[in-house]
Amino acid sequence: MRRRRLLQGLTAAAGAPLLSAAAAPAAAGPARSPAWRQGPPTLTPADLRFPAVSRPLRRGRPGEAGLIAEHVERIADEAEVFLTPGPGRPAPSFPGFTLIAVRDGVIVSHEARGHAVRYASWDEAGGAPVELPADQWVPMAEDTVFDLASVSKLFTATVAAQLAEQGALDLDAPVVRYLPEFAGTDPAKAPITVRQLLVHRSGLVSWVNLWSLPDNEARLAAIWSSALTRPPGAGYEYSDLNLITLATVMERVTGAPLDALVAERVTGPLGLTDTMYNPPESLLPRVAATEYQPATGRGMIRGSVHDENAWAFGGVAGHAGLFSTAADLAVFCQLLADGGQYDGTRVLSEDTVRAVLTDHNADIGASPRGLGWQVDQRSYMDALCSPVTAGHTGYTGTCVTVDPVERTVLVMLTNRVHPTRSWGTDSVYRRMPARAFARALPVRPVSGATAWFAGTADAATATLTAPLSGLDRAGLATFRLWYDTEPAHDMGAFEASADGGGTWRPVPLGLRAGQWRWDTDGSFTGWSGRRWLHATAALPAGTTHIRWSYRTDRDYQGRGVHLDAIRVTRGPRVVFDDSRPRDAARLAAEGWSRGRG
Repeated sequence: MRRRRLLQGLTAAAGAPLLSAAAAPAAAGPARSPAWRQGPPTLTPADLRFPAVSRPLRRGRPGEAGLIAEHVERIADEAEVFLTPGPGRPAPSFPGFTLIAVRDGVIVSHEARGHAVRYASWDEAGGAPVELPADQWVPMAEDTVFDLASVSKLFTATVAAQLAEQGALDLDAPVVRYLPEFAGTDPAKAPITVRQLLVHRSGLVSWVNLWSLPDNEARLAAIWSSALTRPPGAGYEYSDLNLITLATVMERVTGAPLDALVAERVTGPLGLTDTMYNPPESLLPRVAATEYQPATGRGMIRGSVHDENAWAFGGVAGHAGLFSTAADLAVFCQLLADGGQYDGTRVLSEDTVRAVLTDHNADIGASPRGLGWQVDQRSYMDALCSPVTAGHTGYTGTCVTVDPVERTVLVMLTNRVHPTRSWGTDSVYRRMPARAFARALPVRPVSGATAWFAGTADAATATLTAPLSGLDRAGLATFRLWYDTEPAHDMGAFEASADGGGTWRPVPLGLRAGQWRWDTDGSFTGWSGRRWLHATAALPAGTTHIRWSYRTDRDYQGRGVHLDAIRVTRGPRVVFDDSRPRDAARLAAEGWSRGRG
């Protein structure tokens, strides 16, 4: 019963393929089975198969992880851009950063740039930072320790998932079973479940000023007495109070404080020696500074948790308080990519990981949430996004992203709030390194050495046009198509013209991959299984040109659109074939380019 409640109906057969037919590599030629599955391929956590053996992370070259080196080299460069002002950002987004990119257990990039400490304070009247003397600036290092802010929630959630797996915690039980005082005087809180805390559907308010209250008893009482914003389960609202409450539940269940639970169940078994609450003074030289905070009487904060409420709780809280390094977080994230184990140590079962990766808010169409983790969040995952990509951000400028499909991990840690939170807040600084990393994942041509790629520029239109001649009768266009785009916002299309390219109309497409088959009006968008599709389209007599277009909005990307093996026939006659040099030379590309992957 406990197992069934935890998984919420998820099933995953032992030994199932890494991906279902939805995302397995496309077979050459038509599918042999007549049992077609209608619609674009799908991907759920139940489709995932994790590696039988998890090995420790190791440094290696991009080629060892099957990546394109030139794009791996761009990952840190894309982050470095935000060390200085630029278009749309009058101030730097952060003073410094450290990042790690991993694929298949190989660390292909581990870099640190900028400064961990640069400012003495913030001049509120002048609206400007007060810099330290240059000889007191502390450069960022690969082992710099960062205040994780809300990324701390993932460790709290991992302990909760483990307790649920072991039967010590029922995620679908009301919180009041464990904390009778939680409902306070409001009976409307009585139905709130532990799971609703994890997925932010409890109805608790997003934030309450707890740090100005006299003690922890008063702080918890303020949460228990706070009014609900909506009935439990009815909607989504991200709230630190959810994870503060969850930590209190776990402490009540186990009789141990949160920091001990995290150390005994997560950081200790994984060997994360640089991950802790309240780092000791001896570690201070390695800690990145955060914010100048005169309101709390702390001045420039370094080595103490930035979040005021977590600070008031003594630096240990369910929503914030952990400090860590990029290297430690890479191991923690690899745990998820490897199905709950790392280097011989199992922390969660594979089925629990599948439950963690499931969107538990799908029924209300709200922000996709796994058990504590965010899933499918393009706002910072960008082109690394998939239906099962998981991660989280932190207010201080931290971010982790895990794609178990490609077994990629990206950790990006910044001190964005140094010296003030009023500087760069847009997640574009998180998206651009993620986009470069995604571009390093090759899409190999179907035929020949190169294929067409539409690029991943924001607010752009790319077109690839082929002139046709001799199509006096109806013809047939066939080509191979690979697409992975921001759903509904970044659109690809196949179009035709009968007047020399003056006007265009969409041409209906038939698409298939493996056992999947579906028809479109000529447009395509979203997830297609990250695989080459077979595309066919009937062309009317008199067609003079065909073209492929890709139009993007100003935010977010997928891995884009690729095209190969273009062929147009009229009966037995070949009208156009891009494998023929004379036809390939006639293609007009605007924004498209040919590449090897």
